[in-house]
Amino acid sequence: MSNFAKKGVVSTYNSLDYEGNPTYGGYSQKIVVTERFVVRIPDSLDLKVASPLLWAGITTFPLKHWNAGPRKKVAIVGMGGLGHLAIQYAHAMGAEVTVLSRSMNKQSEALRFGADHYNATEDPATFTTLSAYFDLILNTVSANLNVDAYLSMLRVDGTLVNVGAPGKPDQYNVFSLIMGRRSLAGSLVGGIRETQEMLDFSAQHGITPQIEVIRADQVGEAYERVLRSDVRYRFVIDVSTL
Repeated sequence: MSNFAKKGVVSTYNSLDYEGNPTYGGYSQKIVVTERFVVRIPDSLDLKVASPLLWAGITTFPLKHWNAGPRKKVAIVGMGGLGHLAIQYAHAMGAEVTVLSRSMNKQSEALRFGADHYNATEDPATFTTLSAYFDLILNTVSANLNVDAYLSMLRVDGTLVNVGAPGKPDQYNVFSLIMGRRSLAGSLVGGIRETQEMLDFSAQHGITPQIEVIRADQVGEAYERVLRSDVRYRFVIDVSTL
């Protein structure tokens, strides 16, 4: 038995369970967990859409922690697997939602998800026009950003929250924070209570990820499509094909 198991903690992947067998995470055929680590899937959420919510949903739901809501101007950076859910959450919370994406290619989709405005970051005028405009910016992309440029779009006491992880640490000028009394923050996922709240909120407001269901033997092809950015917006494997 592993040291983790002896201490009462079993990792989801690459660990040993309480009987000494390896754990396989999402590829497991069965799993035993302590009751307090279980969440209830609302009846109105299909399991295929609930699955991505347990990662992408809880990653972006902390918008609530930073008080996204009525009379708040919120920007979502990126329109991918995380971003398209963040738009729906911010809209359902009552915020004025702006999408900041590299180009205008996804404007119609962003508006359909509930965005009020859409701006392309490849246009330098975007940063001038929206200077000191937002109360909250949620960055969902994994690429390195010009952090100072995005901080300049925050109002006094505004916050830039990173939920996307870049390949290397971002660089920024501390005076971009000092001069506007701005904050730079980050978030990974939430706890069980917050995850349950996210699922209930999603069901109440009809928030679902856009998914494409694939067979297990299509995983290789799906991976190649991910590399080509040819995904709208989440792959879900049909477990019956495993």
